[in-house]
Amino acid sequence: MVTAMLFAGGSGVRMESSDLPKQFLEVGGKPIIIHTMEHFSKHPMVDAIVVACKADWIDYLKELTAQFGVTKVRKIVPGGATGFDSIHNGVIATAEFSLDNEDIILICDGVRPMLSEKLITDCIEHTKKYKTAVPVTPSIDSLLYSTDGETCGKSYERNTMYITQAPQGYTMERILWAHEEAYKRGILNPVSSSELFIELGVKVHIFKGERFNIKVTTPEDLITLRSQFYYENYKRFAKEELKYGI
Repeated sequence: MVTAMLFAGGSGVRMESSDLPKQFLEVGGKPIIIHTMEHFSKHPMVDAIVVACKADWIDYLKELTAQFGVTKVRKIVPGGATGFDSIHNGVIATAEFSLDNEDIILICDGVRPMLSEKLITDCIEHTKKYKTAVPVTPSIDSLLYSTDGETCGKSYERNTMYITQAPQGYTMERILWAHEEAYKRGILNPVSSSELFIELGVKVHIFKGERFNIKVTTPEDLITLRSQFYYENYKRFAKEELKYGI
């Protein structure tokens, strides 16, 4: 069984949107989270969807899933105080109906509306083989290290640096173990599930991600996303014009 577990508990502080959480901002006629959910809902290898959502937005999300006909949604549960708490709530909710240790959970931000079917498939296949699977893209920028944000005294070799993406795939046995150990050891707010495994001393398998798979976090990301949607619509209309000789 393959379950997509989306976490959408953010408030959109970096998006500078105080009224509407970023996952509910509309692009291309749909909220961002609906675009993200649809990629999993339409994927033939995904069996179920679980969402950890801001508690006071759960009813609204349920209305949206009904309005846009998003299928495979098994549970929508309240998020937590941190991103890790939200993921934990979603993992536990998934474990309630996913009873095989080798079942796969795909952990993904709710603001990844440009996911491709191929990326989801690759994540599932790599997880089946390696038990963990994290999509990454090579860093194209030079990286400096700073502890105060004002001075730098260390740099990293660019060809050894990678940017993590989502979905990140894990077997249920692995992710449940990692979350149990996190609370035992007091690792309470890792940035991502892959970082959690690394903090626990476990190597994770990485595979090639896609640069278009952006996480919508800032106003600049929203501009990039809208530009991409307009471009995709332009290509579709251009094909129709050629087809009908317009």
